[in-house]
Amino acid sequence: MGGTLLLQAALAAAGCGEHRHAAALTDRAAGVAANLRGYDDQHRTSFGPVAVELVRVLLANARDNSVEALRRHSIVVRREGWRWLPAEYRGAYLLDAARVYVHAGDLRGAARALVDADSVAPAEVRGRPLARTLIADCARARPAPAGVARLATLVGLTR
Repeated sequence: MGGTLLLQAALAAAGCGEHRHAAALTDRAAGVAANLRGYDDQHRTSFGPVAVELVRVLLANARDNSVEALRRHSIVVRREGWRWLPAEYRGAYLLDAARVYVHAGDLRGAARALVDADSVAPAEVRGRPLARTLIADCARARPAPAGVARLATLVGLTR
């Protein structure tokens, strides 16, 4: 539980522009994660080394370093622990990753992340306002990236 709280505090610090504090909190969470036996998640918090790395992606983006964020993203989603996370957690993270791609100006990457999120956890995509905004951003591209038109219809952006 403590590791999860450290990650939430790191995200809050980053949201306030306290990037050094966010990094220090994330490093402390990484230390907690390193002491877990396997993927010991008895409280079902989804906390572990992969969760720490997901937060590092978001922190890099918060520092306006989308290159680092996307590099970290491509590595973490290939880790074995990624598949162990609950579908809702992966779907929510993929929406955040789509935001990183949009921030980097890569609408095709954003579209892939959105389509992946929808295949993993449709409720996360179809029910969150962030998803609607990201889908609309991707749909404005000409031509629209693959899968975006279907998602736009599913969330009610087109008729």
